[in-house]
This record gives sequence, C-alpha cells and structure tokens, in this order.
Amino acid sequence: MRISGATAKILSAFFCLSFVLPLQLATAQAQKAAGRYEEKKRQTNDIAVSIIVSGLTCTCARFAEDIRNVVNDLRPDGLRVLPVLGVGGLQNLNDVLFLKNVEMGVVDEDNLALLKKRDPQLYASIEQNVQYITKLYNSEFHVLARNEIKSYDDLRGKKVNFNLKDSQTEVSAEIIFEMLKIGVERTNYDNDEAIKRVRSGELSAMIILTGAPQAALAKLTKEDGVHFLALDERALPDHDLRPIFTKYLPSELTHKQYPALIPEGASVSTAGNRALLVTYAWPVGSVRYNKVARFVHEFFGKIDQFHDGVRVRDHGNVARGDLDRLGFHPLGEHPLRVGRNRLVVGGDQIPRGERPPGRRAHDVLEDAHGDRLLSCVHDHRLDGIARRQIRKGEG
Repeated sequence: MRISGATAKILSAFFCLSFVLPLQLATAQAQKAAGRYEEKKRQTNDIAVSIIVSGLTCTCARFAEDIRNVVNDLRPDGLRVLPVLGVGGLQNLNDVLFLKNVEMGVVDEDNLALLKKRDPQLYASIEQNVQYITKLYNSEFHVLARNEIKSYDDLRGKKVNFNLKDSQTEVSAEIIFEMLKIGVERTNYDNDEAIKRVRSGELSAMIILTGAPQAALAKLTKEDGVHFLALDERALPDHDLRPIFTKYLPSELTHKQYPALIPEGASVSTAGNRALLVTYAWPVGSVRYNKVARFVHEFFGKIDQFHDGVRVRDHGNVARGDLDRLGFHPLGEHPLRVGRNRLVVGGDQIPRGERPPGRRAHDVLEDAHGDRLLSCVHDHRLDGIARRQIRKGEG
C-alpha cells in the first residue's frame, strides 16, 4: 500500500508533535518547578533571623528558645527566629560583628569595652557598629566549690575552672579574681566536665556566669559535697569589694533557685552582669536592617506572651530585678554606657508612628561627654507588671 506524499507529511508532523509537545510540556513544568523552588528558597531566607547564644544549659539559650516560640510565624511574609549555639562571651560579640548570617547575639554588658581594650585599632568603631535591642536578664556569678573551701581566699593556688576560653565566664572571672588579687590555677573545661571534676576532687571550684538557676547546677545536692561561695564583706573581710561592685551589679543566689544547695530563707551574695540582646548597626533600609526591625516590632508587640507563667524565665521577674520597691532603678543598677542615638534598630530611629508598641528606655544622668545614658531598655508594661508584683509582696 503506497502512502501519498501529503499523507507522509501529515504523519511525519504528527509523530514530531507527539515527541515535541510532551518535551515542551515537561520543560515548562520543570521551569515552573524550578521557579517555585527558587521562590520558596527566597521566602525561607527572607523571613529568617538568627540569634547567637552560648551552650544549651545557658539561660540565654532558653531565652532564645522562648523568643522563637513566641515570635515565630512561618508564613511567607512572617518571621522565623533561629537560635544558634555559639561559644558565648567575647566570641558572641565577634560573631555579631563579623560572621555572615548572624543578625543578633546575646552578650554581656562589658563586652564592648573589653574587646576595645584588647585591640583598640581593630575595635576602634565598636560603639558605632553595635546597637542594643533589649536587656534580657541579669547573669549571676556562680562559684561552686567543694565543702572544704570556705571562701574565695581558700582558692589561692588551687585548681579553679574558668569555663571555656574567651567565654563570658572566663572574662568576668579573670577580672574579679584580679581585683581580689587571688591567684589560682586556671582550667577551661565545659560545665559538665567541670562538675564531674569538682565532685571527684580534681578541681577545688568551678565558675559559671549565667542567669540563675543554671540547669546543670540546679541538679546538684548537698550529697555532692559542694556549695556556693559568697562574695561579700562578711565572707571576705580583708578585701575592698567596692571596685568589683562599681563594675558589676550586686546580686544573690537564693533557695528558690537552688533549693538543694541553699537553705530556705538564706541567700548567697554575689556579683551580676546584664545580658543584652544586640545587633550589628546595619545600614538603614538594607535587607538585614529591615529583618531586625521586623523582629523588634514583633518581639515588643508580643511581649505580653512572655508573662503567661509558662516561659522558663518570666520577663516580669527580669523587670522586677531592675526596680527597687518604689518602682525606680535601684542605686546598685549602673547605667548602660549607651547613648540614645545607639539605642536599638527598629526603635527610636524609626518615625514615631512606625515604632514598635510599648517601646521605652529609661534615661539617667548624662555622662562626662554629655550623652544621655540608658539604665535599661525594655517594654513599659514590664515595669507595670513588676510594680504590681511588688505591691502583692512577690518582690
């Protein structure tokens, strides 16, 4: 049977289309899938902001987890908080300054001055490069010692763990022990390893600077043969502690925080430092600036959710720690060395109508350079909660 030329052309075209059309359709579908993939990747990155913290047992890690649980909104136009485990201390501040994809970090108040002192040239502009978002909590100076160690003086020449190298604990411990003029044999184990070695007697004491209660220490009991050392005039009558408490906050560890180690009704005097949430001074209007500004708006906009009693560390307690019984900042609470113009991304630099709700800073007297300083930065409702708790006798 012979096929005419016209029929052959039709059949040829039909066969070509039967191969080309599916190929074109498959190509179009692949391009659409690729486009959707790229869009999903863009959305995922656009809503993500990171907070670098210390180890899992650090109070800052639990705070970051709370912030994530409250602020997270995984919709395409939402916000996703990514807590990142770092080293802590000076390294956290370095990561905020230099590490890619780190928007925020939890650092202690004295970190900026310490880095600038170590390398004045490298950190010459650090005050302009770091902005404060809020204070999170006070970190307490925990010195856990074996029972035969009765005071800091008994640690002279003994093995004492200063936590990891360049951690905030090591930085503050070095300063405090130098001020006390007590020389010790320093080690740099992590907390879990240090606890084992204190219990075994290899170490005489270990130090942790963190918000109380610290998870690993809260599991210890008197049967472990350890106790906390006090940092006060009664425990150290031959030392002038005024320089320490000029630099650090007077603080205490309580029975409520460590019921197995501190008797009911008793407390252990110590020093404290403020843990702050900070960010890099991103250029106004940049992608990173807008991300952090959105975070600040969401964080302060949802601040009430941090007071529901479920969170690991109630923000009302944080505010109450800043206030005396008249509702003002106590004399022991030193001002942050922060000018108002460096307050917070998404805060006072944004026009008034666009600022996050409830945002307020507490002014104190000017410093020698004439800058208005801030004694604390947090939502004004925290003060109200603190005052109500104080009136109820909960303070």
